[in-house]
Amino acid sequence: MLVLEQLLAGRDFARNDRAAAQMINFVYLIADDVTRKAMLVDPAWDVEGLVERVEREGYTLDGALVTHYHPDHVGGEIFGLHIEGLAQLVALRPNARIHAHAAEAAGIAQVTGVPEADLVKHQGGDVLNVGSVKIEFVHTPGHTPGSECFLVSDATLAAGAAGSPQKPALVSGDTLFVGACGRVDLPGSDPDEMYRTLTQRLAKLPDSAVLYPGHDYGTTPTSTLAGERARNPYLRIPTLEEWRRIMAGA
Repeated sequence: MLVLEQLLAGRDFARNDRAAAQMINFVYLIADDVTRKAMLVDPAWDVEGLVERVEREGYTLDGALVTHYHPDHVGGEIFGLHIEGLAQLVALRPNARIHAHAAEAAGIAQVTGVPEADLVKHQGGDVLNVGSVKIEFVHTPGHTPGSECFLVSDATLAAGAAGSPQKPALVSGDTLFVGACGRVDLPGSDPDEMYRTLTQRLAKLPDSAVLYPGHDYGTTPTSTLAGERARNPYLRIPTLEEWRRIMAGA
C-alpha cells in the first residue's frame, strides 16, 4: 500500500539550518507499506537526517528520484552555500540508485559531483515499481530541460481511509506549485516549453491527482490538479503569445 510523506525543510528535517528554512523545500518519502521499500524525492539539506527518518520508520531506502538539477534539490553550491544532497546519499548508502531524466543527467553530475554514469537515466513514460507502488516519470521541461514530475499510485488500488480508492499523487518539483509555476528566467529554462508543459503535458493527467509541489510557496501545502486548473493563473493563459508577454514582464 502506498505511503507518501511530505517533509518540509526547516521543520521536519534540517531544523537548525536557517537557509533550509528560508528555501522551504519539500522532500518526499514514497514507500510501499508491505515490502517496506522506499524512495526519497530530491533529498537535500540534511541527508543523514532524512535517511535516519526513513530507516527509523522501518523502511529500506532503495534510492532517490530527482525532479531537476538545481542545488536546493540535489545538493551543491548556491548563493555561497554548500548544500548536502545526492553525493552524501551515495556515500551513506552506496547501493541506493539515483533516478533522473536523461536530459538532466549531465546537470546533476556537474552540480553534485555524482558521476553521470552512476545515474539511472529515464525518459518520459518510464515506470518504476516500488512494491505495489507505481511511479510514472512525466517529462515536464521548461524550468530545466530535464525537469520531470512523478505520477504516483498504488497498483493494487488499495482503499483509502474513507473507503474509496486512493487518488494518484503528482510530485511536481519546481514545475507546478500551488497557485504558481516554476521560474523560466534561469539558465536552461525555456518559457515556451513551460507553456507547453502546463497546457499540454500536464493536461493529460487526471483532475483527481493530488499535487505535491517542490516548495511550500502556496496558501496550502498541497492541492489537486482540478483545483489548480480552476484557480492557478498560470494554467489559464489562453495563448502562447499572451504567455510570452506575461512572462517577459514577470
